[in-house]
Amino acid sequence: MSRKTVLVVDDERDLVDILEFHLRREQYHVVTAADGETALKVADREQPDLVLLDLMLPGIGGLEVCRRLRANERTADVPIVMLTAKGEETDAVIGLSQGADDYVRKPFGVKELLARVATQLRRGRRSSRNDRSSVVWGDLVVDGDGMLAMLRGKPLALTITEFKLLRALVARPGRAFTRDELLDAARDPDSPSGGRTIDVHVAALRRKLGDYGDHVLTVRGVGYKVATDPSL
Repeated sequence: MSRKTVLVVDDERDLVDILEFHLRREQYHVVTAADGETALKVADREQPDLVLLDLMLPGIGGLEVCRRLRANERTADVPIVMLTAKGEETDAVIGLSQGADDYVRKPFGVKELLARVATQLRRGRRSSRNDRSSVVWGDLVVDGDGMLAMLRGKPLALTITEFKLLRALVARPGRAFTRDELLDAARDPDSPSGGRTIDVHVAALRRKLGDYGDHVLTVRGVGYKVATDPSL
């Protein structure tokens, strides 16, 4: 089996060296770029299996690089994990709307990053049309293509697991899902197993949805569903 190629895009040379060392230890083929323009050229040439993309880059910024990668049919479905500094959470959310698949906040542990990389590579390329379609539920829009949920025009800062959980629920409003069904649909492969784990994610999701969280309903003895019409 051929090795997976990871493109690391960051202008911090020391960090790139560390990431390159650890990724190669995990048997990945690593290519690097220190600025946005070079990253786009390398991505088009190498067609990597995953891109680690810093938000703050000289020249073309990380958000624009992300947008252009998604607009290029040769790289449109390549998983992108953004690297963000403290205070860049808003930009990270925008990055998800531009098509990024996940983000990791600096400073991060190497083991955490490697786990995120492995998770995205197990998921493979973003080729599922069902996962990428948009769902409208009242004032909520869940955009699978951009991996973004917006309530009344404002983006929600959801984790990947929360986003997938919300998408599963609103795709079939009124349908009761068991905890295990939701866990299969929403959790990362590295998440703890067990149906009750989903309760924690639902609680967090309700908080982030504000008044719309009242429409995420508990089905006693089964699991959860969302109301058929959240405006009622």
